[in-house]
Amino acid sequence: MTNIVVCVKYVPDATADRRFEDDNTVDRAGVDGLLSELDEYAVEQALQFREKREGEKVGITALTVGPEEAVDAIRKSLQMGADAGVHVLDDAIAGSDYIATSLVLAKAIEKIKGESGADLVVCGMASTDASGSVVPAMLAERLGVPQVTLASTVESQGDQVHITRDNEGSTEVVAATLPIVLSVTDQSGEARYPSFKGIMAAKKKPLETWSLSDLGVDADDVGLSGAWSQVEDTTARPPRTVGEIVTDEDGSGAHALVEFLAAKKFI
Repeated sequence: MTNIVVCVKYVPDATADRRFEDDNTVDRAGVDGLLSELDEYAVEQALQFREKREGEKVGITALTVGPEEAVDAIRKSLQMGADAGVHVLDDAIAGSDYIATSLVLAKAIEKIKGESGADLVVCGMASTDASGSVVPAMLAERLGVPQVTLASTVESQGDQVHITRDNEGSTEVVAATLPIVLSVTDQSGEARYPSFKGIMAAKKKPLETWSLSDLGVDADDVGLSGAWSQVEDTTARPPRTVGEIVTDEDGSGAHALVEFLAAKKFI
């Protein structure tokens, strides 16, 4: 059996009025949240990986770390087609940085599959709230497996995975042998919408909730107090002001527009 774990994150809605708490952590309770859009591509690639292996048994587990509401990220993944979900929920995790997050994820992945381990761990290229893009690499280091990151296309055959990684002016082709940690970009393939059948089926799929003690993680190693990096200060985005209108009453509009752009140093 091939075991796949997809790491998904519950993030504040990018279209909402996002704010920070007094301790400079993101306010996750006062704003609507959802499954990070970039993680939807990770779920999609896990599903495609399974679909290409007709006749083989492939299990997909969606894993998230976050507050109570983060279970919605798991539910969306189950509706898309994942088989099971694991939610790591513990008040001590709040304020964790990338290092602590990768620690909790690694311990959860090890617990999910026990001695058999996960053959493939799939992540989005970044979360839409922090946009760090470093957790997949940290996760691979903790699990002791190769990292194949920022994939714009993914091809697999047997235990071989080939990706293309698009850089400015060039494209890299990277190959690896399972087990690996894979992260994918939003160019890897459009994520599917949950069908009505998938939504109904998701209600019967197993979903477990674990605490730090279930994973053997010390509370002192996570959270804001144990973070290696912290946000010192934040400044609210100023309200949008009324734009300047350049009129063209006598044919001089083009000249006025050029002067405006030059004054703003846009040209």
